Amino acid sequence: MSTSAVNDTNRSPLSFRSLLVKSDAFGGTALAALAIICIVLALLEPQFLTPSNLLNVGRQASVLVIVACGMTLVIISGNIDLSVGSALALCAVVGASLSTSAGLDPTLTIIAVIALGAVVGAIKGALVAWVGINSFIVTLGMMTVLRGAALSFTGGYPIAGVPDDVRFLGFGIVGGIPVPLIVTAVVFILVALLLVKTVIGRHIYAIGGNETSSHIAGVPVARTKFLTFVISGALCGLAAVVLLGRLGAGLPTSAQGLELDAIAAVILGGASLFGGRGSVFGTLFGALILAVLQNGLNLIGVNSFIIQILSGAIIILAVLLDRIRAGSAR
Repeated sequence: MSTSAVNDTNRSPLSFRSLLVKSDAFGGTALAALAIICIVLALLEPQFLTPSNLLNVGRQASVLVIVACGMTLVIISGNIDLSVGSALALCAVVGASLSTSAGLDPTLTIIAVIALGAVVGAIKGALVAWVGINSFIVTLGMMTVLRGAALSFTGGYPIAGVPDDVRFLGFGIVGGIPVPLIVTAVVFILVALLLVKTVIGRHIYAIGGNETSSHIAGVPVARTKFLTFVISGALCGLAAVVLLGRLGAGLPTSAQGLELDAIAAVILGGASLFGGRGSVFGTLFGALILAVLQNGLNLIGVNSFIIQILSGAIIILAVLLDRIRAGSAR
């Protein structure tokens, strides 16, 4: 057999792993899966594709997409954050308290909540970047600390009566479009531009791909890690404002399990748990898969416990896909 024939045999057909990696440059696999899921759900339940239900899916997905955009930065940089749900809960109850008990101006309340999220992110980022503690350990500990802080702050009770002005980002409508969708779109665009068009974005990819080489090349590794956690924390604060708008109250038990959904959305979207690869396009499609499945299965009448089982299975599937991609890259 000739050399060219051998080469052709080696190149064709493309392996499943190769196709998976190539299609995930901009979340192609997740987009295809999302389309298939939507078609199946539309056939099973005609109400699924109604405009009102699709808008409802968008509202439900908004908090997850905002948090997952921040998680995308963290994971691409080669780190992970298990505390985003607890951080969101703390920001939500503090925001509810500021707007009700303290009577703070709505705009200042929103700014304060986002700033609190950024401060929480800065603490995690400093411990990871400069103290040198593994991000898994830092954020696992912070998950418990922040949830405990939220429960202690409220005594375990919700803080109700959030003013309508504060609720606008999660409850309002502009030109027939729910404001949470507008907020989510703005976050998506800004994070996409950050990753693709800025020096910080290139540094995030670089340190996730090879931290040692990045350091030798002069990339400010510690500062970049710190900034990813700060940005992710600020987005948790913004997501808390949106959630406040939806619920009308600050719940210390809210967003439980959100960190796992956010990680699953990022990995389903084609990012690598080892860092260096991923995009917010894929993250968006991954988050929509989770939201669409939950909405569609509820419409069909699937038991909520079964939905919880499927959610766990999806997280395992996301990690399995990441291992397949990693095997293709070697």
